[in-house]
Amino acid sequence: MSAGKNTKFYQTLRCETGDGRTGTLDQTMDLELIGEEPFLIRIDDKDYSVVMRTPGEEVFHAAGFCLGEGIADTPDDFKTIGYDKDLDPNIIDIWLKPERREKIPHLLERRGFVSQTSCGICGKEMMKELNQILTPAENGFEVEINHVFDCIGKLSKNQKYYQRTRGSHAAIIFDDQLQAISFAEDVGRHNALDKAIGKIFMDGTLSDASILVLSSRISYELVQKAARARLPVMISNSRPTSLAVEMGQALNMTLAFPVEESGLIIVCGENRIKRR
Repeated sequence: MSAGKNTKFYQTLRCETGDGRTGTLDQTMDLELIGEEPFLIRIDDKDYSVVMRTPGEEVFHAAGFCLGEGIADTPDDFKTIGYDKDLDPNIIDIWLKPERREKIPHLLERRGFVSQTSCGICGKEMMKELNQILTPAENGFEVEINHVFDCIGKLSKNQKYYQRTRGSHAAIIFDDQLQAISFAEDVGRHNALDKAIGKIFMDGTLSDASILVLSSRISYELVQKAARARLPVMISNSRPTSLAVEMGQALNMTLAFPVEESGLIIVCGENRIKRR
């Protein structure tokens, strides 16, 4: 699969039960499936992480990943970031500035792990390290509950691969005026968020981010990534995990998810969502 080819078609067999006399009714059909390939992030000429992701937006993906992991605090921490010398679309080479490298030797020693699309934090020591680089969200931002549902609706409207493949996750980010400033879709929920954050991280608009809407549940790892991006509000399509809630509470963040057509359950940080 070449870079940017996000889906593939496969011939499949659709089977339906008949009326009891004719047996099953079989029909061949082409089925579009979301793409998935390994992606290597190499830092200072050493393999750091391999993730399974949907091809495309690799530079933003790697930048968002580095922000979430604490490898970079600003885009200026990168000396260079781009495809490897052979232009392999599945490899991104990152070179850190010497002053940044000197600040994070313990993080760079964590190289070589493999992260699956649904995998995340592994081990209490790593969790402890990540907690030390997170800052509680500031108060002040508020949003009307009706506008929250507007934001939720815009997530599905922007998804083009899910409607076709039923196999992708997505993340959309809004500023304090509720304008969508970043969107990404990927086979992995962590990857989608890394890509969405990476776009506004690299173009210098990350400080405008206020609301994050996810197609998936909120897990500990996603709270970590949102906290590193200073996003105060996270909305998901399903319930968060217990560890995610504990972390959200500790970081003064707002976590919520919709129920039925007009209900919203606010798990923590209810002060940011205005109800009439």
